Amino acid sequence: MEPDECYCLFSNKDIPDLAIEVVITSGGINALEVYQGLGVSEVWFWQNESFSIHYLNNGKYEQAIRSNLLLLLDIELLASYVEYDETFDVVLEFRQQISESFSV
Repeated sequence: MEPDECYCLFSNKDIPDLAIEVVITSGGINALEVYQGLGVSEVWFWQNESFSIHYLNNGKYEQAIRSNLLLLLDIELLASYVEYDETFDVVLEFRQQISESFSV
């Protein structure tokens, strides 16, 4: 199984810290079971224009409203930018929104 996106946040390693899955259909392999076996710290699912976040706690995934890895990330703000067509423009706008939230 290969995630749609994955990231090693703190060092380069074989198992990522964060895996992101885009859910288009239901059914199939239970992704959380696979990621649990691999020891992936956090899994995000993008479905119906929002993220669901699951973090590994004592060997089992628990659902959360915020990322445990990226504590300051506003997940709803990020979700509002996911489906933009112009990647460069959306990155600039997202960065501007983040910098404004930290300057308050």
